Amino acid sequence: MPEYHMRRADKAMGDASEMLELIRSQRLLTLAMCGGGEPYLVTVDYGFDEGARTFYFHCAAEGKKLEILRANPVVWGQVVEDLGYIDGECDHAYRSVHFRGRAEVLPDDRAKREALRLMMRQLESGVSEERWAELEGKPLDEVVVVAVRVEGMTGKKSVRARKG
Repeated sequence: MPEYHMRRADKAMGDASEMLELIRSQRLLTLAMCGGGEPYLVTVDYGFDEGARTFYFHCAAEGKKLEILRANPVVWGQVVEDLGYIDGECDHAYRSVHFRGRAEVLPDDRAKREALRLMMRQLESGVSEERWAELEGKPLDEVVVVAVRVEGMTGKKSVRARKG
């Protein structure tokens, strides 16, 4: 896929630390995928491993999303922070991170458990030792965890102050 320049360079979020901060601060990720020549879009909650540049989410063991990802693992993702409509400006304040990635279903319980633990740390507040123990003892045969490995990432923002 050719690399495109951002038309509005003044809105580019060039600082990787700002993109990571945005990813850490949000809970929902929208993934675009394509199967059979048709687009498909899903929104999932996620965990993000900064070192591995990988998003993780869990889903049902069967369904359209997995069928498409198994046939075509290339995805486009987006994490958005909605900062609100700017009255009188016909504009909206936001920050967004967009990325190209490749999805894969994690194959074994060890990898699934690590990803689920990461998600719980990032999504839940105050996970108790009892909850960790419950996860450790639980069979994961029915759980599907998908890793989306980021191949390229860009950020964009429009954060002008709202009137009033």
